Amino acid sequence: MELKDQPAEATLARRLGDAPHVSGLAFRLARLSGAGDQLVEWLFKVAVERGASHYRREFDPALPPDNPSVSDEEIGIALCLGQHAYNLDNLRAAAQLLSSPRIDAERLCRFAVQERCEPVILHLADLARRFALELQPWAYVREHLDRRPVPRTEALPHWTRLVSHTGVTASNGPAHTDWLCRNE
Repeated sequence: MELKDQPAEATLARRLGDAPHVSGLAFRLARLSGAGDQLVEWLFKVAVERGASHYRREFDPALPPDNPSVSDEEIGIALCLGQHAYNLDNLRAAAQLLSSPRIDAERLCRFAVQERCEPVILHLADLARRFALELQPWAYVREHLDRRPVPRTEALPHWTRLVSHTGVTASNGPAHTDWLCRNE
C-alpha cells in the first residue's frame, strides 16, 4: 500500500470538514507536562482530576502528574483541538471542566480563536444554554465569540451526552436534567 492509498486518520477537524490546525498550544503543553506523545491522555486525566469527574476512570500510572502552571482554560481548549484523533469523550470532559464560574471566559475565547476551536466551544455553549442559561463561561462565550462555521457539525456531541438525566425519580416525580458542571 502506498502512502497516498492509506486512510487519513479520523481527526476531529476532518470529521467537521475543517482543515486541521497544527497547534502551538499542543506543542507547548506536551513539553511542559512531560507527556510528549501521550498529551491527549494526560489532558484527559488532568481534566478528570480537576473536576470533570463524570469521566473518571483508571489512567496509565506512567502519565506525568498534573502541572499547576497549566490553566484550566488551556486544558479545556487542548482537549478540543482539531488535530487530535476523533474522540467525543475529550470534548465531553472539556465541557464539564470548563463549566465553572472560575473559568476566565475572556481567556477561553482568546484561546478558542488562537487554536481554531471556535466551532466546538460555541457548540458546547449553545447546548449549555438549554439547561443552564446564565452559567459562565458559556453565556459570555455565546455573546463574545465570533462564529467560524464548519461544513459539518453532526460529529459534535449531542446534548444528551453532556447532561445528567434522572429519568423518573424514586418518588415518581418528573425526570430531571442537569448540565454536567465541574465538581469543585
